[in-house]
Amino acid sequence: MLKIAWTEIYAHPLPKNHRFPMEKYNLLPEQLLYEGTVSHENFFAPAALPEGLVLRTHDANYWKKLKSLSLDRKEERKTGFPLSQQLVAREVTIMNGTLMAAKYALEFGIAMNIAGGTHHAFTDRGEGFCLLNDIAIAANYLLDEGLAKKVLVVDLDVHQGNGTAQIFEQEPRVFTFSMHGAANYPMHKEKSDLDIGLPDGIEDDAYLKILRENLPRLMDAVAPDFVFFQSGVDVLATDKLGRLGMTIAGCKERDRTVLQTCFNNNIPVVASMGGGYSQKIAHIVEAHANTYRLAQEIYF
Repeated sequence: MLKIAWTEIYAHPLPKNHRFPMEKYNLLPEQLLYEGTVSHENFFAPAALPEGLVLRTHDANYWKKLKSLSLDRKEERKTGFPLSQQLVAREVTIMNGTLMAAKYALEFGIAMNIAGGTHHAFTDRGEGFCLLNDIAIAANYLLDEGLAKKVLVVDLDVHQGNGTAQIFEQEPRVFTFSMHGAANYPMHKEKSDLDIGLPDGIEDDAYLKILRENLPRLMDAVAPDFVFFQSGVDVLATDKLGRLGMTIAGCKERDRTVLQTCFNNNIPVVASMGGGYSQKIAHIVEAHANTYRLAQEIYF
């Protein structure tokens, strides 16, 4: 059964002019339920992640400032969010959603999080709508518990997974692969194990050719026994922040490539939502929904 982390806590109030589309976190599961792709039994509501698991990945001083709402103005501004207790509670719930999804993926082959993909969170700071790094927290948990020996992060958000790269720069058991807009945020890129910077305006065929050339090679070279897939849909041509030229159909084929590759190689995978900032919320929801439709089609 496809298990999906979802909780109503995502309805965090933000300023009306804020560009982060929080409403997608409720619209996506509603769409999936309406069309019959999933039922209510597919969803689970994670609790807050235990503090010890936060501290396994993140700096204790940073976590103390975060939970006490004592980030300075510069630190808060870099996260992109007005800091609040509700926001921090939302974040630690997202973290546990991905960790629990990882456990479900070991059982069912795949699991997903209606949120997550917070790849701009570093060990000691937050950036770009990310306070804590769910992929890193879940990957460390699997490694610590002996549930995985080699993890591959496939980050296909339009923005480089800079926080994930920094967290695992000295960890040979985690291979970080980021395929992103070369000229897009963050302007200073960290060093992933494999970075592929894409030109502005790249379209479906060229994008998919690059992915299909590299992903099978990584499966052979890295030989992972677990994959985390950051499936941001800010690669769309309609995205306000993306600058690439992909269609919704092309984004769907991107996701099919990743999920089918994991399925064919019998490697458990967790997909986290990542970014998506198209002007029309329907474009965001449709592109994200395709990832879940494909998971059902391929795995179940």
